[in-house]
Amino acid sequence: MFKRVARLRCRFVTIIAAAMLCAPAAPDVAHARSGNSEAGGQSLLGSYLAGRIARGQHDMAAAAEYYRSALERDPGNLPLMEQALLMETSEGRFQSAKELATRIASQQTDHRMARLILGIEAATAKRYEDAFDQFSAQGNGLMEQLTLALARGWMKAGTGEIAQAIKEADTVNQAEWARFYVRYHKALMYDVAGQPGEAKAAFDRLFRSDTKSFRVALAYAHHASANGDNRLGISVLEEHARKTGGTMHPVARDLAARLKAGERVGLLVGSANTGLAEIFYGLGEALASEGGISVGAIYLQMALRLEPNSPFALAALANVYETTKNYDAAIRAYERIPAGSPLEQAIDIRKAQNLNLLERVDDAKALLDKLLERDPNDIRALDALGNLMRGRKRYDEAIDYYSRIIAGIEKPEPRHWPYFYARGTSYERTKRWPLAEADLQKALQLSPDQSLVLNYLGYSWVDQGINLKQGLKLIERAVQLKPDDGYIVDSLGWAHFRLGNFKQAVKYLERAVELRPEDPTLNDHLGDAFWRVGRRREAYFQWRQALTLKPEPEEVDKINRKLEDGLPDLVQGKPVKPRKVKAQRPAQERKRASSDYEPVRPGLQ
Repeated sequence: MFKRVARLRCRFVTIIAAAMLCAPAAPDVAHARSGNSEAGGQSLLGSYLAGRIARGQHDMAAAAEYYRSALERDPGNLPLMEQALLMETSEGRFQSAKELATRIASQQTDHRMARLILGIEAATAKRYEDAFDQFSAQGNGLMEQLTLALARGWMKAGTGEIAQAIKEADTVNQAEWARFYVRYHKALMYDVAGQPGEAKAAFDRLFRSDTKSFRVALAYAHHASANGDNRLGISVLEEHARKTGGTMHPVARDLAARLKAGERVGLLVGSANTGLAEIFYGLGEALASEGGISVGAIYLQMALRLEPNSPFALAALANVYETTKNYDAAIRAYERIPAGSPLEQAIDIRKAQNLNLLERVDDAKALLDKLLERDPNDIRALDALGNLMRGRKRYDEAIDYYSRIIAGIEKPEPRHWPYFYARGTSYERTKRWPLAEADLQKALQLSPDQSLVLNYLGYSWVDQGINLKQGLKLIERAVQLKPDDGYIVDSLGWAHFRLGNFKQAVKYLERAVELRPEDPTLNDHLGDAFWRVGRRREAYFQWRQALTLKPEPEEVDKINRKLEDGLPDLVQGKPVKPRKVKAQRPAQERKRASSDYEPVRPGLQ
């Protein structure tokens, strides 16, 4: 549900949310310098600018330190306080955030971000009337109105005024996605207020209108069990799984097992504070997953202030850190998730992937090996180890892990194509083409429209001078499926080059370089094509460009030789001996196109 919010209105929501949370403008530099020595003024300005740069690079911890340093030199500067407030909140430092919010509110009584922080702090202390007053600021846009109206509603629910809570929630009546979100929270409010009949009716309408919403299905199943109807809860979870591909989310799978065992579970949202946390988690996760990283992180930290051990909010925050390549912070966020969570396996896999990105390969492998110690047939752990080894060019080890997965599959289904594809590419890299070809063809048989498989098999055939027409058709189909994938477009151009269709090669290779101008291999290929059509000056330019982009060491000598001698002459219209080029395949391998290929991220579906 919440991702649908982001999909439909992501850009609009991000702009409005940013307007709500961000300070009015940059600090007044003239004011910042007044009353300071020249050195002090420069230091203040330097701290401010460093904070802006760090924030632009999503290094919120560093940004917070720089803004804090600037404030020490000019403690009364309101814009600086606003920027510092955002950064402290982004880092989850709510004691500092509360102090800043209090100072800001004393200067600007209607400051929405300050009031939001003060309201959350009041709610944390269960001072719901005080929190309601803090949330009573007027919103300028839909996101502000939605957040504040629901927050006020939950504060009224906290004081037992359910009719007033529903009235506050109903003040938002604009976009359909916002109304759906409000209806979801109203169902939760009815449950907290002890009105199960109204809650069931609301959940039933919500679920019938969108059976694919994981959060609604989870809350409905919890509601059913809390009110003594485990059978309904199981039915809801199974229906959701059927509508979303047949595989249950780990949390839903764990809940269904508990319900089938006769356990009676409590409500998903059982208090005003967890309801308030649900607002910030849902909107924060949606914003962050669709590109609103900074605002999403602030919302998620607010959710965690209210519910510090929320596995979903912590996993979503870890995903934010992964997006900004702050892998250490992502690992720390994952480690805050309580042990024994149904997400534990997926979390350990994500932690291992982050360790790998930090070049801690042995630690990553050791963590995954522990998963296999608990369950030697754990497919996700085997797949993660296979991917780890393949990414490190340890192909024989990768083949072993993929083979263990495939050996345990009684009857391959379309969802199993990634394992055959991955093993096939590993076989190809170890020069065992017959085995590679068999696996790639099996992957294509299982799932005929996978661009990765179409491209890899088609290119391999063309590269070897076999099945040329069939190989070209496979690559053309891959381009139809992924017309903006520079690596796949490059494969089509290079296939035409290898077939002697040089004009066609130039057409596609120029497009590939437009899509991936930073890739040395693609620029090298375009230089070769330019040479063959007589555009020699442009060929030299592309080869020189390729050298500036740090190609693989073995390619540097080849490019330098071409800069000295050009390409060899053609014999009967074709190159004397085709040049074996394989760099674009591992580059494309790092850009996986299928979510099935990666372990499922812990979080909402």
